[in-house]
Amino acid sequence: MKLIKPSVEFKGSFLYAVEAFAAEGNAHFFKNPVVEENFEHYCETLIGYETGIGLPEGYVDETILWMVDNDQYIGNISIRHWLTDNLLKTGGHIGYIIAPNQRKKGYGTKILELGLFEALRFGMNKVLVTCDKNNTASIKIIERNKGKFENEMYSEHARVWKRRYWIDL
Repeated sequence: MKLIKPSVEFKGSFLYAVEAFAAEGNAHFFKNPVVEENFEHYCETLIGYETGIGLPEGYVDETILWMVDNDQYIGNISIRHWLTDNLLKTGGHIGYIIAPNQRKKGYGTKILELGLFEALRFGMNKVLVTCDKNNTASIKIIERNKGKFENEMYSEHARVWKRRYWIDL
């Protein structure tokens, strides 16, 4: 298993995951209308975010990487290069999601571990990772990766309480 830049090679398993995310109400992570229509362009768009190209309004430069295992898309991780006030409160430097059919297999812990190595390569020495207060799986993943709980803050945008963890790299 490894982290890679978004790639057309994994279109089938990625689109399968998007359908599963939509079924559980998490399709908002993949709003881009060209996901299916022009998958190559979609991948190029995600890669461009690393240098600020094509970012939606209000977003910060971020590196988006996909975790793959053999020929399967497993999930993705976003590493934000800097934080706005809102990201500092409830968003954090790193966000990740695992495909519903790949959960409870240890991939969540591994994707964050690999993402932390990437953040270190970008020169970060400390990162903020947040999760919903009631997301016990993410709480365990973050704590397994040496996350130190700081506090909880209410996210006006998501309308949920977020737990905030700092991880020294």
